[in-house]
Amino acid sequence: MRRLPLRGADLVLMALHSTGDVVSSSNALLVLHCDGPVDPDRVSTSLDRFLQFCPWPGARLQRPFPWGKLHWAAGRGAVARPPVRRQAVATAEEVQRAIDAEINTAIDARREPPLRLLILDGAPERVGAGVLVLTWFHPLMDPRGAQNLLHHLVHLDRHATDAPWGSRVPVFVRPADSRSFRERGRLARQSLEYMRTLPRVQAVSPPATRPSGRVRFRQVSFAERDPAARPVRVTRQIWWRLAAVGKAMRGLREPRSIPDVPFVLPVAIDLRPKGDLGPTFGNMLAFHFARFRPSDAADVPRLAGMLRDQMADAVRGGQIEANAVAMDFLQYRPLAFVRRALRRTGGETFSFNCADVTDFPAALDRCFGRRVVNAYHVPAVPPRPGIGVFFNRCSGRNNLVVAWIDGVVSEADVTRIVRTVREEMGWIETS
Repeated sequence: MRRLPLRGADLVLMALHSTGDVVSSSNALLVLHCDGPVDPDRVSTSLDRFLQFCPWPGARLQRPFPWGKLHWAAGRGAVARPPVRRQAVATAEEVQRAIDAEINTAIDARREPPLRLLILDGAPERVGAGVLVLTWFHPLMDPRGAQNLLHHLVHLDRHATDAPWGSRVPVFVRPADSRSFRERGRLARQSLEYMRTLPRVQAVSPPATRPSGRVRFRQVSFAERDPAARPVRVTRQIWWRLAAVGKAMRGLREPRSIPDVPFVLPVAIDLRPKGDLGPTFGNMLAFHFARFRPSDAADVPRLAGMLRDQMADAVRGGQIEANAVAMDFLQYRPLAFVRRALRRTGGETFSFNCADVTDFPAALDRCFGRRVVNAYHVPAVPPRPGIGVFFNRCSGRNNLVVAWIDGVVSEADVTRIVRTVREEMGWIETS
């Protein structure tokens, strides 16, 4: 198999990153802080071995004809290994600058591998003595796919045999949909009818200056303040987190006197089976579109209940499955068609982005001989809406990442977002 068509969610990501007034990166990162320097030779060796089983980290993005499917092409012969670089750092500020450079140095997937790895050595103890950064072209895979890729590389590092998986090589890509074209077409029409019912939205936070296109982010780790005061099982639900972020975004609207028009945001649903790694490549996501008015966000528990009920209705009505099938029909459309459809929203494509990658896998507590102290994801947000809030957990830490396009919001706005989310989650900041 030398060609891998992009999935519908991959194409939507490509279109979202090219619909704004500025050009920005579509990179995504997985950042690991370790208790010591990571050996680049071990990383390179594992990656070389992985390419013998699966070529997609070294593939190129191609389209055979103007009307053909965009796909990953591995070419003939050996696949070139994605770059593994090493960089010395002396301070936490240098670590931050190096990660900033990674997310903003866009990958041109048509001319270079859609993946690269960076090893930072010599970071101070408070951020770990070594940092490993996986940077990929976001349409290649989603955050859980990146964790899967790391899992495979670590497995190869631990098993030096010729057949590290025995006779059961993992499934790296999702098999083709076995349903008939007629059945899939019916589901796609159902999704289209639903999308027409979504209200058009206005900008969440009109920029004070013209956005530069440069991606910025802030990452903060928290601990639970008092699990008994508010059950952790409640605050770990995606509904509570969406509601907390909604309240923070409401706080951005208030001083700008923006009308109480509905927020609309995509909620990603992982299509992989639970308890299984599942496919690595391709954004294995379906979407539910949550909607609520900023005025609803004043009461976080009430809003969390509303969002939960919306999702329950979508599941009962088969809407999430219909949305996933409809996105895959975009394979038959040129990318320009997807861009035009997104621009027709009249305002922002969505109000803001929000996702929870949940727990970093316990099986990856040690990578390439080092203990993982913390790990988090940083995606480059699309120019529109230009801001997103992302959660994950690792080694007992709750990680919060706010990513934005420079000029869309201010540093003070980001500080208010972090403070509001922290308060609603019942967290305290940790080093």
